[in-house]
Amino acid sequence: MIVLHQFPRAWHIPNPGQFCAKLETYLRMAEIEYRIAETLPIYAPLGKLPYIDHDGRKIADSRIIIAHLQQNFGNRPDQTLSDRQKAQALAWQRLLEEHLYWVCMYSRWQTGAENWRINKQAIFRSLPPLLADGVASLYRLRIKSQIRGHGIGRLPTAQVFELGRQDVTALAAALADRPYLLGEQPASVDASAYGILINLLACPVTSPVKDYALAQPALIDYCRRMQLRYFPELGEPRFV
Repeated sequence: MIVLHQFPRAWHIPNPGQFCAKLETYLRMAEIEYRIAETLPIYAPLGKLPYIDHDGRKIADSRIIIAHLQQNFGNRPDQTLSDRQKAQALAWQRLLEEHLYWVCMYSRWQTGAENWRINKQAIFRSLPPLLADGVASLYRLRIKSQIRGHGIGRLPTAQVFELGRQDVTALAAALADRPYLLGEQPASVDASAYGILINLLACPVTSPVKDYALAQPALIDYCRRMQLRYFPELGEPRFV
């Protein structure tokens, strides 16, 4: 059985980690049996979550994990996609994971004391308070360095959020007339979209990008559709 190592659940969504939510969604899409082991990035290969244990092998990075799962369990969510749809899926994945994700991380880890308090409580609450403060502060420095290394952390805050709104506009337009990113049926790229969008829309961290996204009915409906389909035990997401 696959063992999925990820953050504890929070905020009535699958996971406060965007890529943890993505991977668990993919496992449910692909109907792969798994169990969850809650942990923190300090214990993980490559120092990040999620990772899996499969047949005694630890595998990190959601992209590498999904490729491994497809090789070993088949590619059920994407088996009917055309080459054109696969190209579109890759483009959407890059927008989501290489850009909008970092805008969201900027909001959580770099802007606002209250945002940081909420984020820290969700991720590090399993540690004793004094240890949690120290570990969280060190991890925050690491994430802020990554945000700056990406490049988005070097921009003025207003420009970061404007770029994020552009991403949200594109996603809302794509979902305005279809239930899933590629059409009538979900594909693996929807696991990525849901993992990032549900963490933007339904976590208590605030930002102008979140406010803008909450005003897009197509995105609200999409996250509700995905959560009720793949995580019915969580109920409807709470858009706060």
